[in-house]
Amino acid sequence: MAFSRDEIMQFIREEDIKFIRLAFCDVFGKRKNISIVAEELPRAFEHGIAFDASSIAGFGDEAHSDLFLHPEPETIVALPWRPEHGRVVRMISGVTYPDGKAFEGDTRALLKSAVARAKAKGCTFRFGAEQEFYLFRQDDAGNPTKEPCDSAGYMDIAPEDRGENVRREVCLTLEQMGVRPESSHHEMGPGQNEIDCRYADAITAADHAVTLQTVVKTVAHRNGYWADFSPKPLEDAPGNGLHINLSVQPCAEPAFEAMIAGILAHSPELTVFLNPTENSYLRLGKNKAPRYITWSQENRSQLVRIPAAEGEYRRMELRSPDPAANPYLAFALIIDAALDGIERQLRLPPQTDLNLFTADAATLAQYRTLPGSLAEARSIAAQSAFIRTSLPEALVNAYCRP
Repeated sequence: MAFSRDEIMQFIREEDIKFIRLAFCDVFGKRKNISIVAEELPRAFEHGIAFDASSIAGFGDEAHSDLFLHPEPETIVALPWRPEHGRVVRMISGVTYPDGKAFEGDTRALLKSAVARAKAKGCTFRFGAEQEFYLFRQDDAGNPTKEPCDSAGYMDIAPEDRGENVRREVCLTLEQMGVRPESSHHEMGPGQNEIDCRYADAITAADHAVTLQTVVKTVAHRNGYWADFSPKPLEDAPGNGLHINLSVQPCAEPAFEAMIAGILAHSPELTVFLNPTENSYLRLGKNKAPRYITWSQENRSQLVRIPAAEGEYRRMELRSPDPAANPYLAFALIIDAALDGIERQLRLPPQTDLNLFTADAATLAQYRTLPGSLAEARSIAAQSAFIRTSLPEALVNAYCRP
């Protein structure tokens, strides 16, 4: 919902808001914020709030260190876990240079640009994110251990499932913040959980994906657990995925199939941005995490699957990304790859109706694979004309240089 600055200031006064957290992400999607007192909000609206960008990953060096945060009124939300008196709100903020020029490393702004390009070409994309995470016990000092909170399995219930109350509290907290969780359950690994958010426009969905991680970590810590979203927290257990569901409107058959074809065609180049850590490549190719560039109806061993759904729920699911990815950057690149497929009217290769985790070597040899290491993924992206067209050079360098 859109709010004017005057409406925001009235809300601040009436609701006893004392602190405003100006939130943003570094280029790798790590959440950052600076807290200002309520009296400084008019200045933030008018001029922005300066911060030292040289200390933020991918935001520059000491020679060009000043950037400004500009709060966006429509993103205001109270933080339910903060005190009722002297309340705290969060406002997602755009990042600019001192002269007001947009900062190239503001990945939320990059996603806005991708959405605008799609709209200009008659396409609207909607996203839904499914995020997996582990709950580990904490030691006496509150530091994380590698001891899972339980030994339950897929969709088990309490008392075996000890994450049930955490997921419930997370979902209730998300609802208070205007985020609509769709489902939650115990995942395959010991102490592993999944929470899915309902699909939304690209920017809202990315905001929700970032918010979910913050809420999960906050609620878990309050309950004596440590939430771990890393791609492969335990060597001998399933990794954490960030499964991305995507639909396009208008959803005529050629556009839907060309969207998928474009994403498949560019998937090697996208990988370093969807799987940005060394740990990411310990997950791919194991425990339902894809390695081969294939698609199929419903089959969960594929890179892309088409879930059983019709009408507005018809979508594709991209199964390679992991929660270490920056959702804003991931969604922007996926939109660009989809648009490229639609514009060039790419055709889907034949679907792969077999279990790639049990297929023999001769069968697997006919399929292209995702990069097998971070170094390989960086090299492919650095040489990609598509990536260089979609992203500013500084951002490409941030991901592709060792």
